[in-house]
Amino acid sequence: MLGNALDGLTVVDFTQIGAGPTCTMLMADMGARVIKIEAPAGELGRGLGPGWVGEDAALFHGFNRNKLGVSLDLKSPGGAAAARRLIAGADVVVESMRPGVMKRLGLGHEELRASKPALIYCSISAYGQTGPYADRAGVDGIMQADSGLMSLIGVEGAEPCKVQAPVVDVMTGYVAAMAVLAKLNQRARDGQGGYLDVNLLNSALVLQQSSITSYLADGEAPVRVGSAAPYSAPNQAFETRDGWVMIAAYMPDRWTRLCVALGIPDVATDPRFATSPLRVANRHAMVEVLTAALKTRTTDEWLAVLRAADILCSRVSTYEDMTRHPQVQSNGMLAQAEHPAHGMVRMPGFPVNSVEMNARPHRAAPACGQDTSRVLREAGFSEEDIAGLIRSKAAHCTSAELAQYQPA
Repeated sequence: MLGNALDGLTVVDFTQIGAGPTCTMLMADMGARVIKIEAPAGELGRGLGPGWVGEDAALFHGFNRNKLGVSLDLKSPGGAAAARRLIAGADVVVESMRPGVMKRLGLGHEELRASKPALIYCSISAYGQTGPYADRAGVDGIMQADSGLMSLIGVEGAEPCKVQAPVVDVMTGYVAAMAVLAKLNQRARDGQGGYLDVNLLNSALVLQQSSITSYLADGEAPVRVGSAAPYSAPNQAFETRDGWVMIAAYMPDRWTRLCVALGIPDVATDPRFATSPLRVANRHAMVEVLTAALKTRTTDEWLAVLRAADILCSRVSTYEDMTRHPQVQSNGMLAQAEHPAHGMVRMPGFPVNSVEMNARPHRAAPACGQDTSRVLREAGFSEEDIAGLIRSKAAHCTSAELAQYQPA
C-alpha cells in the first residue's frame, strides 16, 4: 500500500503556498513524517482566499494534509538552532525560499550536508539556483506568463488568459517529489544524499512538451484556439441546445462515425474535411457545420448518441458536475480530513491507488504551531528547552498550549 511506502522517512518542510507543499504532501500521503516549519505568523498560503476553513484559506488545507505543524522564528538564533537540530534527525529537507535565504539563515545545503552527508536537500524556486534570473521571485501566474503557457490559453484576439488552477505549482510539486524519490533510491545504493534544484520555469516548460516541440520543429508560433487542440480536429468543445459537449473525433473512423451520428453523413467526405490536417486548416468551416447539427439537441441527448457510436466525448463539467461524477466517486478522489475545530474538510486526494489511499484517515492541515512542543520533545528537547524557546519567541505554539509555558 502506497500509504506505508515512506514509513520511517522524516522530511523537514520549509515551503509555502503551492509547489513545495504539494511535494511534501505527496510524501506525507505515502507515509513520511513531514514536519512543516512556519514563521510565527504562518505561511502565506493561509491567507489566500476566498474559500475558507475557519480563518485559514481552503487552499492551505488542499496542500498541507498529513503534516506536523511547527512554528519557529528562523531569524532568531534559537529558532535557527532548533531547525538545525530537527534536520539532524531527518532524511530530507525541502525548501522554497528565494535562492540564498536559507544560506543566510545558516540552513544552506552545503553547511547541512557537510555534517550529514546522507541528507537529501531539495530547493524549489522560480527560476533555479543559478543563472541570470536566479535572484528573481515568481509565482504560478508569473511563470505561466514567462514560460509561454499563457500564449496558448484563450481565444485569438482576446486578452491573455491563464489556467485558473495553479498548474505550474502543482506540476513542480510532483516533479520535486519524483526527484526526491529517485534520490532516495540512489541513496539506498551508495549511502549518499544530494542536492536537488527544482524550479517552476522548467516545470512550466515540460507542461508544454507537445506545443514547444512543434514550435521548435517548424518555427510556427501557436495560435490561441480556445478549447480546440492545435494539432487535430475535431478535438474541442461544441455548443449544444443547452450547454457544451467536448468531442475528440479526429481519427479517420471516428470522424466518419461522428458525421453519421450527427445526421450529416455527406460531411465525412467533404474535400475540406477529408483528413485531420485539412480539418485543422478549415477549422472554422468545420465548427460551423458541426455546431449547426449539435444545437438541435441537448447535451444529454447527444452524449447518449455519441457514446453509442463510440465517439470520445464528455460534457463540459462544472465543479458541481465533477463532485457528482460517478467515476470521481468510484475512484474515491474527493478525500476528507477531520479538522479539530471546523469539522470535515474535503479536497482532491492522492491520485495513485486512489480508493485504497483515500479510504484511510487523513490528518487535516495543522494549525500554525500545532505540534511545536510535541515535535521538539520527540527530537530530544527538554521541557526547559522548549519553554525557553517559546518564552523567547524563537518558537511558537498554539494559544491553548501557551499558558503552560508562561512564567509562574
